[in-house]
Amino acid sequence: MNPALSGTEICVFDAYGTLYDFNSAVARHRAAIGPKADALSEMWRTKQVQYTWLRNSMGDYAPFWQVTGEALDNCLATVGITDKSVREKLMASYLALDPFPEVPAMLDRLKKAGKRLAILSNGNPEMLEPMVKASGLADRFEAVISIDAAKVFKVDPRTYDLVEKRTGIKRDKVCFLSSNCWDAHGAAYYGFKTLWVNRGGVPEDNLPGKVVGHLKDLSALPDQLGVA
Repeated sequence: MNPALSGTEICVFDAYGTLYDFNSAVARHRAAIGPKADALSEMWRTKQVQYTWLRNSMGDYAPFWQVTGEALDNCLATVGITDKSVREKLMASYLALDPFPEVPAMLDRLKKAGKRLAILSNGNPEMLEPMVKASGLADRFEAVISIDAAKVFKVDPRTYDLVEKRTGIKRDKVCFLSSNCWDAHGAAYYGFKTLWVNRGGVPEDNLPGKVVGHLKDLSALPDQLGVA
């Protein structure tokens, strides 16, 4: 049990990279993409996130589906892929990303223990709902919350406000989990009890907000919460 998580009333998960493997979109079509597949996957995610930050700075919100497509177009042009069918396949795959291997059992363990579970994601509802349904995990969550309701991307505080608006739970009773270090720090600065899921084993960002712990994946979360 992590003492900092005492009093937690709900676990709120980021979706992309935390519960769901965004690299699985490219992995499914590796044969069509060829030797540039790994580079494309990494570049796509980097550009996707970068575009959300830039749109926040510009004050020009667009749904995450649009941002994801715009980022992909730039990356495909960068690696010299012009086949439009590749774009169509990759975007379709984003609606049914694979959950990380440990996720279903972890969620079942928490659900059995009576823990409340939710998602807070940059994804718009038209992206999130098909993905969660396709994974067979929809019944684990009491809420799948999209920042689209605030019309601004993380790490704007208005995105984290949506958790209390949807669930009624105060920020200091929320355990928030993200594999994105910038998101983990943003949530911690906001006031959530935050665990950074450091899947890549990379150094922590030097940002405001103190996380209460690090995980290499989500398998150890029940132990952090003191779930038998």
